[in-house]
Amino acid sequence: MPSTSAHRSIITPVLVLILGMVFLSACESGRDKHLSSETAIEDLGIFETSRDIGPVKQAGKVFYNRKADTYTLSASGENVWGQSDEFLFVSKSFSGDISASANIDFVGEGVDPHRKAGLMIRQSMAPGSPYIDVMVHGDGLTSLQYRDALGGDTKEVVANVTAPHAVKIEMIDGYAYMSVKTTAGDWVKASGSVKTDITSPYMVGMGLSAHNNDVLETATFSNVEIQALDLPVIKDTGYGATVDASLEIININNGQRRLVRYFDDKIEAPNWSRDGKTLIYNGDGLLYKIPVKGGEPQQINTGPLKKMNNDHGISPDGTRLVVSDQTQADNLSRMYVLPIEGSDNPVLVAEDAMGSSYWHAWSPKDGTLIYTANREVFGGDYNLYAVSDKGGQQRPLTTEAGLDDGADYSPDGEYIYFNSVRSGNMHIWRIDEDGANPKQITFGDEYRDWFPHPSPDGKWLAFISFGLDVDIGDHPPNREVVLRIMPMDGSVPPRVLTCLFGGQGTFNVPAWSPDSQEIAFVSYRLDR
Repeated sequence: MPSTSAHRSIITPVLVLILGMVFLSACESGRDKHLSSETAIEDLGIFETSRDIGPVKQAGKVFYNRKADTYTLSASGENVWGQSDEFLFVSKSFSGDISASANIDFVGEGVDPHRKAGLMIRQSMAPGSPYIDVMVHGDGLTSLQYRDALGGDTKEVVANVTAPHAVKIEMIDGYAYMSVKTTAGDWVKASGSVKTDITSPYMVGMGLSAHNNDVLETATFSNVEIQALDLPVIKDTGYGATVDASLEIININNGQRRLVRYFDDKIEAPNWSRDGKTLIYNGDGLLYKIPVKGGEPQQINTGPLKKMNNDHGISPDGTRLVVSDQTQADNLSRMYVLPIEGSDNPVLVAEDAMGSSYWHAWSPKDGTLIYTANREVFGGDYNLYAVSDKGGQQRPLTTEAGLDDGADYSPDGEYIYFNSVRSGNMHIWRIDEDGANPKQITFGDEYRDWFPHPSPDGKWLAFISFGLDVDIGDHPPNREVVLRIMPMDGSVPPRVLTCLFGGQGTFNVPAWSPDSQEIAFVSYRLDR
């Protein structure tokens, strides 16, 4: 039972000596060599354990001010990152969905701008344990960090807010989310969904690392709250469910993610402008643009088109847009072209009285548009079609039975990549620009692969993969999905960039940065 300062004042020297000997004996027994001697007699408030994780040079300390209800931590340690950790962890055991929040303030100027203080959910006390946390750095950078597996690499989602007044981490149904509180006092969601395989019971608490093993850094945690979450179960997470959306960017080399903007309603399908400065997305039937660095979205004028779906894109020269819209009374999707700055008079380039047309690719060679369409001549099957960006005759490129969808051109315009069920599962395929020589690109039965997009430099192919919990020809919203990437030459099997809660709307259209180093995408969070 923790003792108060009043209790400590009446402990005799002999009793202190006895307690110290008992504690040293316990340490020497090897049960917990990292446990600080202060833990046995200090008041840890709502927490149970104070422990240095990893080979820190100087023992960490924690002081709980019961009157002020604040925790002051001092710690050394190299970092909380990479494949192992060195930091002080003040924690308690917990199970189930959780919300943890606190105000965090560093004490003093500090030695390293990357010193870190934050809230962590951790599977075990091992230095390389899986974990997920919200860390505030000494320079104000704030991120949701996570390690997927024991001894694995650390990744992060960087918030679009720096030096927040308070931070919160939530873990719900196996996904983690970060929120921050500004000086205005309002909680602001600051990350997309991050999949975690942490299982109950786990440890939750406060962490501090100096980012320099030769010094001690200090931080104070106040208004610390940890509570179990008992949220309503949403049985149908499909098209009818309402969600928040996170517009994000991921680096293909290290998997690090950063938030561009958080939305309280659904947005979909970001395009990346050719000059690298802007993202274009659809929401509630309209089209918007936003700076890549974040900021306020601006609606793009699309004249009478008010029911645009998530199949839209930018011309190879960056001057025009193509959109798929369902404004007309029959609700069929039609394709229109307009200037990238917007127009009152979009030009119709493809329609059919019996079926829809969903744009997917724009040829860098001759302006040909590739789209998915269902036409009566093929019994309503969806195939790939081609038409000039000025309109005119529409011609089929694929005629195989079953769904062909999600096309995109290689940077040289020689090949068209798409997803198809023709192998018995949804896989990525390739054809020549005239539709000849089909070749299967992805294989296996673990995933259903959709929406392949070659990188501008022609080195990589990125796509989204659904699990086997979805129908072979469906790409529904609000599912566990992964973004995957592979070399265009197929020399290495696909690897996972990130796992998230997403699906329809996450990665439908070309979304590569011009330098081929990053990808824009959308993740979601169920409203409840």
